[in-house]
Amino acid sequence: MKDIMRVKCSISEDVETLINQQIKKEAHSSAIYLGMASWCARNGYEGAAAYFFKQADEERDHQMKFFKYVLDMGGNAVTPEISNIKQEYNSFREVFEEALEQEISVTQSIKNIAARCQKENDFLTLDFLNWFFKEQREEEIKARRAVELFDVIGEEGTGRWQIDKAVGAISYNSEA
Repeated sequence: MKDIMRVKCSISEDVETLINQQIKKEAHSSAIYLGMASWCARNGYEGAAAYFFKQADEERDHQMKFFKYVLDMGGNAVTPEISNIKQEYNSFREVFEEALEQEISVTQSIKNIAARCQKENDFLTLDFLNWFFKEQREEEIKARRAVELFDVIGEEGTGRWQIDKAVGAISYNSEA
């Protein structure tokens, strides 16, 4: 039966595997952001906690987009197991630096899927991935701006409080 279904699948096994890995990466990212939100909330950074709760929701939405795409194309989407989520951070800044690293990692992973799709002339999946490239550009810019707040505002005195308030106002303007 699997061979018959594979013939009807519009993506290769390799692309399906890469997308299933991306599904796990998105789920992992969502869980990481929940851990960050929890740490921020426990340490009195309510603005940052709200920011990371929103990020966790977005990553879950991305996971579901990939999951549904695999199914729509006749493939087998795999529900990921997530473990080893960091719950403790050494500093407020470290949380945001790791968030930026996470976004860069996600972007690279999507680039790897696109490279495989180009090799296979899988134009449908490449078109699907374009939305994620735009989204990742936005996510990386917002994450960089959050880290930049630590240099611009500084952490001395009321600096962390100001950063906590400013994080929620970070937005992305594609026209800028």
